[in-house]
Amino acid sequence: MAPRRSDRSPWNWLLVVPIVVPLLVPLYNKVEPTLFGWPTFYWLQLAFVVLGVLTTSIVYRMTRRSPGEQQAARDAIARDESGRDGGRRP
Repeated sequence: MAPRRSDRSPWNWLLVVPIVVPLLVPLYNKVEPTLFGWPTFYWLQLAFVVLGVLTTSIVYRMTRRSPGEQQAARDAIARDESGRDGGRRP
């Protein structure tokens, strides 16, 4: 039997952070402090992009399958395909 695929990892909740944080307008609705002459709005928007990349990479690394699970899934797919076409391949 194929390993059951579950996308219900608690790590997926971390993906809410880069969606909600930019919605908090009081964080960046000001000019000061500046960073290299850039107002807060601009450099904080770039920081939000970095936050999104970091959280996405963390969630990916924490939820990817182990090599054994990946091989079991490949074997299950191969078994399913061979059973579906009666063992014949075109």
